[in-house]
Amino acid sequence: MATKTISQGVAADPVVTALNKLLADSYSLMADTHLAHWNVEGADFFQLHTAFQSQYEELFEAVDEIAERIRALGSYAEGGLARLSKLSDVAPLPGGRLPAKDFVAHLIEGHEKASASCKALEGAAQDADDLETQDLAIKRRQTHQKTLWMLNSFLK
Repeated sequence: MATKTISQGVAADPVVTALNKLLADSYSLMADTHLAHWNVEGADFFQLHTAFQSQYEELFEAVDEIAERIRALGSYAEGGLARLSKLSDVAPLPGGRLPAKDFVAHLIEGHEKASASCKALEGAAQDADDLETQDLAIKRRQTHQKTLWMLNSFLK
């Protein structure tokens, strides 16, 4: 099945809107994960510090991939902390001291919201017959689901 070509500058608005939403959620989640990496303490420090680092590094790569997909569709990626924060459903992680399990619980909420954004993007891309963006959404959702499994397993 051939993928419909999306003309430069005429990208399907619902797809670009959903991509920018996922970009904002992913960027917010990356920042929260980085903050958790810096501030986690306790008996599980080494395990969580290492896990959070691999998670924020993966999210950094994802943010770049999402933004580049927006550009490939002929549109412009949203940016700036204030603007991305307004677009994101991921609540900011409070700074300072938190129990390790609270960092994990907060990141679970963030991954659930990012996963929901992936699902919305997948639907918008499917409606636009944009298989490349649909593939990106599916891969991102799989990554969030795997991370959710790992984080939830930590809390058991």
